[in-house]
Amino acid sequence: MNFDLSEDQQQIKRTARELLASRMPMERVRAAAEEGRDDAELWRELVELGWPGIAIAEEHGGQGLGIVELAALLEELGYACAPTPFLGTALAALVIEHAGSAEQRGRWLPALASGEATGALGVLRDGVAELVPDAPGAAVLVLADPEAGTATLVEASAGSVEETRSIDPTRRYGRVEAGGGDPLEGDVAGALDRAAVAVSAELVGLSQRALDMTIAYVKDRKQFGVPVGAFQAVQHKAAQMLRDTESARSATYYAAWAADADPERLPMAAAMAKAVASEAGRTVTGDAIQLHGGIGFTWEADVHWLFKRAQLDAPLLGGGATHRARVARLAAEARTAKV
Repeated sequence: MNFDLSEDQQQIKRTARELLASRMPMERVRAAAEEGRDDAELWRELVELGWPGIAIAEEHGGQGLGIVELAALLEELGYACAPTPFLGTALAALVIEHAGSAEQRGRWLPALASGEATGALGVLRDGVAELVPDAPGAAVLVLADPEAGTATLVEASAGSVEETRSIDPTRRYGRVEAGGGDPLEGDVAGALDRAAVAVSAELVGLSQRALDMTIAYVKDRKQFGVPVGAFQAVQHKAAQMLRDTESARSATYYAAWAADADPERLPMAAAMAKAVASEAGRTVTGDAIQLHGGIGFTWEADVHWLFKRAQLDAPLLGGGATHRARVARLAAEARTAKV
């Protein structure tokens, strides 16, 4: 049995890695972050390639592929720490695709797939969605209440989104207050599970980039005449980073497969993926700063961009503790159902 990506999926991933490596070096990430903007040139190129519509049905102008292909793209966008509105647009499209009415899908999905419009997905708490990724400039907002299993589609208007500063300047965030909107009547829970898998994929990419940058650094940095990577304590920490990254990758791609091939397994798989990826993102990027030593804590060291994005991705749609509790609840429910 082959547990790897298919040849076509691997080609998507390779193409994304090569394109982003050439278009988005850390110098451009830094420039966009320090200026508080998205990279409009990169976004235009992603739109021309049809990436925003990769998991949107062909009838709505998308490529009609699955969550696995979307996860492959988001892993590479996370690896590049690309400052574009891709994540918010992909999350909004996922929820509209899987929980929206025919009218809602027909109105918004073609615009999101073509890049004509961008979107965002926020989680409501006490009537307010804080730190909604890619909300500034979005044409459509999906505001969800995961505990209630409900979501509302809101057409953005002037003044409806308050742009807010956060620890992560590589992405624009907004504050949105609930009010009005068009309820989504479909499978909101399943749609949010797919969105959680998408965020997990970006966290995998961030973790992998932090690991790669760290390995390169400890091989080059010398102390007492030898590379610091030769020290056992450094090797142990790097091995833990690898373990955490690969655990997150395995859980995320299993959940992506379940979303496409076996939706009954998706709730548990998505919860496990988000729990593992959220903790890996925070831990691996934090360990990367530690293994960079004194330079790792400076503004000039690029590794902090990965750390900062991981801090905001980790709690998005539920952090590690939230989803571990959900895993326990789902396991208990499944056991009760068998009795």
